[in-house]
Amino acid sequence: MNDPKLLARQVHRRLLDAFGEPTWRNPLPPVDELVSTILSQNTNDTNRDRAFEALRRRYPTWEQVRDADPRSVTETIRPAGLANQKGPRIQQVLQEIASERGSLDLSFLKELPIEEARAWLMKFKGVGPKTAAIVLLFSLGRPAFPVDTHIYRVTGRLGLRPEKMTVEETHQHLEGLFPPETYYAAHLNIIRLGREICAARKPLCERCPLREMCAFPRQQKAAAPPKSERR
Repeated sequence: MNDPKLLARQVHRRLLDAFGEPTWRNPLPPVDELVSTILSQNTNDTNRDRAFEALRRRYPTWEQVRDADPRSVTETIRPAGLANQKGPRIQQVLQEIASERGSLDLSFLKELPIEEARAWLMKFKGVGPKTAAIVLLFSLGRPAFPVDTHIYRVTGRLGLRPEKMTVEETHQHLEGLFPPETYYAAHLNIIRLGREICAARKPLCERCPLREMCAFPRQQKAAAPPKSERR
């Protein structure tokens, strides 16, 4: 298919037919989502949630997390992994937000132009395009398209992005392909497809609702050696 925007719309509609309209957990306030997403880096959802819940139990407010003994914060979030990096990173972000804004209220980001809001979040160390997009989309209802490993893999196989495009570049590339009103559902349904069907190894192409529009199975078949050469 030559028109990538048309392909993106067809992918969205086909996944809605297959999976329905997705709903993520109840939206978190922006600072909660920011901290949760930092905790999620290089770990799974279960470990992220364990660390987040432990942090909230120990420190009922984010101001308390900001001002706590760094060693205590690090130990509290140990289930998320990389705690020695994530603990100081979380505290530094909270300290810098409070210093600049006078509080930890991020609701002002709703009123900024989307690129200004994105740039404001990404100026903090440890906040990349994915973390910023998650906060913008899920907490603030802003048009942003987060890209995780599943979305990067699936969109590459579908031809929705150039093969050599980086994960960082893919965020805004996909925002230019999908209509803004589809970002939420398309993001969640592509992740589901990547987790359940379009796995990194041994994808279940025969079960895929997008198999008719995806070149990946044909590429794999073309790359396979002839039967006479197989052992």
